[in-house]
Amino acid sequence: MREQGSAVAWVESPLQLLCAVEARHAGVAGPEMRVVTRAKLPALRVTRTELTSLDLPPGLAIETASGRMPRPGRRAAWVLGDAFSGRVQLTSLTALPSRIVLVDDGLATIRVLEQLTSRAGTSLLRARVQATPSRRALGLAAALRLRAAARAGRLTVFTALPVPAGLAAAVRRLGAELITHDFAWLRSQPAARHPRPREDTVVLGTSLVRNGLIHRDRYLSWLFALKGPLAYYPHRREDPGDLAAVRDHPGVTVYDGGVPVEMTLRDLRPGQRVLSLPSTAVTSLRVLLSARGVPVETVDVPDDWWTPSASVSLRSHLQMFAHERAAP
Repeated sequence: MREQGSAVAWVESPLQLLCAVEARHAGVAGPEMRVVTRAKLPALRVTRTELTSLDLPPGLAIETASGRMPRPGRRAAWVLGDAFSGRVQLTSLTALPSRIVLVDDGLATIRVLEQLTSRAGTSLLRARVQATPSRRALGLAAALRLRAAARAGRLTVFTALPVPAGLAAAVRRLGAELITHDFAWLRSQPAARHPRPREDTVVLGTSLVRNGLIHRDRYLSWLFALKGPLAYYPHRREDPGDLAAVRDHPGVTVYDGGVPVEMTLRDLRPGQRVLSLPSTAVTSLRVLLSARGVPVETVDVPDDWWTPSASVSLRSHLQMFAHERAAP
């Protein structure tokens, strides 16, 4: 991994922000990086505060966007998390960075790689999106730019996800550099500032209910049937009403950290365990907690939990990392 020129990172979620820091630490985005976070997102603000209390890699500065999305110069690397973002795709049409580095944005990262390596006419579009013709055209143009960058040796994918072997090979055939990481910077930091939960079972919240993919009553019935006491870490997009019901349930303590669980739960002790519905956090927490002897278990979603909005292909995609596997 060679150091490059300076870099500009645009991040729109706490995980993207954390992974941009890891990219700087790993040297894949140059000796200097300016990380710009999307404005008016409380979770990003809290995560930035948490990160700046730690020993950030040298040459890294984090700021909040004061206006439009920053545009990388010709000699700068461009670090991105959400390749499906309309703002990112629109900017990509005229930006000419020296290199593009894609960092993790949850399981959407895998969908990006699948679309980039599929047939040439595939647009970069989120799952379940009913796209207009103009939006499809923008997604196609963005895909063409990323594929061209890959063929020119100017695209790097920096991920903590265990990319399936066939997909990893396809990404490399495209010309992209695929680098996996294990949160080396975060693991080198002091213990989390947030107190470790006292409860032996930690449950990660989910966005699947609010996104209309699983039935609310099935999920809450499962959660409330678990043997307590439970520590519950909400998903940042959980419905406030659902969260109020969880908070009021006896035996459940809700921890409102606001920052990625990779940061708040990295100090769990042997004897504790993590339960979660399918989530990217399952994979990253396994990386961080396996050496500590803390199991991270994924709950298989029963068929009767899914709503009609969850297609078979979407269910398969969401559960692709449900059970632990070795990274390629």
